[in-house]
Amino acid sequence: MHSSYTHHPPIIHPSICHPSIIHPSSIHPSSIIHLSTTHHRSVIHHPSIIHLSSTLHLSVIHPSSTHHPSAIIHPSSTHHPFVIHLPSIHHTPIIHLSSSIHHPPIIHPLSTHHPPSTVHTSCSTQASKAVSNKEQHSISYTLSRAQTVVVEYTQDSNTDMFQIGRSTENPIDFVVTDMVPGAQALAQPAAQSTISRFACRIICQRNPPYSARVYAAGFDSSKNIFLGERAAKWRMQDGQMDGLTTNGVLVMHPRHGFSQDSRPGLWREISVCGNALTLRETRSAQQRGKTVSSESNELVDGSLIDLCGATLLWRTAEGLAHTPTVNHLEALRQELNAGRPQCPVGFNTLAFPSLRRRDVLDEKQPWAYLRCGHVHGYHGWGGRRHPEVEAACQERECPMCRAQGPYVPLWLGCEAGFYLDAEPPTHAFVPCGHVCSQSTAAYWSQIRLPHGTHALQAACPFCIRPLGGDLGCVRLIFQSPLD
Repeated sequence: MHSSYTHHPPIIHPSICHPSIIHPSSIHPSSIIHLSTTHHRSVIHHPSIIHLSSTLHLSVIHPSSTHHPSAIIHPSSTHHPFVIHLPSIHHTPIIHLSSSIHHPPIIHPLSTHHPPSTVHTSCSTQASKAVSNKEQHSISYTLSRAQTVVVEYTQDSNTDMFQIGRSTENPIDFVVTDMVPGAQALAQPAAQSTISRFACRIICQRNPPYSARVYAAGFDSSKNIFLGERAAKWRMQDGQMDGLTTNGVLVMHPRHGFSQDSRPGLWREISVCGNALTLRETRSAQQRGKTVSSESNELVDGSLIDLCGATLLWRTAEGLAHTPTVNHLEALRQELNAGRPQCPVGFNTLAFPSLRRRDVLDEKQPWAYLRCGHVHGYHGWGGRRHPEVEAACQERECPMCRAQGPYVPLWLGCEAGFYLDAEPPTHAFVPCGHVCSQSTAAYWSQIRLPHGTHALQAACPFCIRPLGGDLGCVRLIFQSPLD
């Protein structure tokens, strides 16, 4: 692999039509981050999803709460790195809607795509010079106190590098940090974070086919990557060194693309040199998994990158061209409301609120019994409690079919990048109540996101809340005035 640096990095502006996605961390699954291939370094507080895409059009989505859909925020201005504050993965997320974002990014093109140029072993003078040289990119593999392998990298003008991690230092283009639940936007990050300071780097080709590849670990301000003595590392068949970061970088490529035919793939761990391996027994185990030569680190539309505390959703330019826009989702909302669905108990007309209104319950808000899918307005049938208290998902008995289950308000999922198609919203995730198309609900219900040290669990992509029920989603049953 080679590294290169362009002294006049481009300033890239986000697309309004194809926003990227940002998901919060949670008790169980990691948070999801969706990036696109035009980057903006800006400051973001408490987002729910981050979405990366190969056209690198990145905008930021903030949910107002764990029950409400996200809002689209577009960065502006030019000084600070793109900072994403996520709730701690050890606690239920408390997410606040940020009203503005300041300072869009300047992206530093820097690449490490080709084989290393020079390898120094032990504590030689050349190795020490390579590590101390701030103009030279290198990776240090500490084998023991007496032996270190330093691999140098040369410049490459055909690729750009974008780095992601918890550090706020200049080499990081996308800063992802944990936040203590309930903390103010500018409060101190969580004392302990499982996201690495220099978590990973993505290498994008400047020329066709514009492929993008992900690698574990990122270069620090001294242009070095250090793998300590306890880190998993090994020598490959060609004699080159390779290794894993402490909590690892996991990747899942969907089968059959990101479409109605999509199926989840298998999670693999990506090494510092970009090799794919089976998962370790636990996230930070020293024993590495087996190399999977049939799979690669090349990102495809819908690839998920898990950083142990945040999960990135990668979308390509071609894929985003087939996803619905926010305007299309608004048209679907209006079409759904034009059908004048009614509450079968109160006979009042229901209406989904505007995509911009997501912080308070509306009096016409649709509610649903998630065990059966019957849609109602809020009612106190059976002497129940106030609607804001009811939103805590206590079980209720449906007056239509007597099925008992969560009774929650419904919210349209407004992040277009998560949709597999542009079909009408007919299904809701259980138990959060986010509504989307059937294909989208079915696909994300099958995706098991990493959480903890060795577990996987499906979660709603709009609020990252763990899914329940038999299928993780339910078909909604609306009653029209003619019924």
